[in-house]
Amino acid sequence: MWQVYIVKCKDRTFYTGITTDLKRRIWEHNHSPLGAKYTSGRRPVKLVYSKKLKTKSLAAKQEAKIKKLSRKEKINLQKIKNRQ
Repeated sequence: MWQVYIVKCKDRTFYTGITTDLKRRIWEHNHSPLGAKYTSGRRPVKLVYSKKLKTKSLAAKQEAKIKKLSRKEKINLQKIKNRQ
């Protein structure tokens, strides 16, 4: 199972990625050099959105769609997910 996720960085920017192990990946973003270069200087990060998908291909396509969203649309996506 793959997951697409959004984290909110300390500087209030968003980072979107995909993974098969969300807990490990968030830990890497916050504590390890294996986290994304973008997030390494913006720690700590906080998970604000995630969605499970069956394949890496579907997750990558969803990630690409999310990355094209405006900041406001990403905030709205986060709010919708939190209400579910």
